Amino acid sequence: QVQLVESGGGLVQAGGSLRLSCAASGSIFSINVMGWYRQAPGTQRELVASITSGGSTNYADSVKGRFTISRDNAKNTVYLQMNSLKPEDTAVYYCNADLLSGLRFRVHWGQGTQVTVSS
Repeated sequence: QVQLVESGGGLVQAGGSLRLSCAASGSIFSINVMGWYRQAPGTQRELVASITSGGSTNYADSVKGRFTISRDNAKNTVYLQMNSLKPEDTAVYYCNADLLSGLRFRVHWGQGTQVTVSS
């Protein structure tokens, strides 16, 4: 059974920083894309950033220049360094991974971690 466990959320003042981590565990043969999404109350879940196994990254326009996604393939872990945080970054942040466990690739999700940015 595959699990994705996030950590690192919390409360921070505007302009501050947080670093999120997400570790995938279980019977995993390979991980393709890993990503971070977020969902604020009353809104749809949106992509924040993603990273391929080769290190290619993609960011939402709203976080470019402030957030950095990275991954450690040996640890099956993805990180999100968030700097210059704004109140509008407040949301539940979810990681996901397109990974091979069994016969085919499938997307798995973490349980989410709350990030709250106060003004």
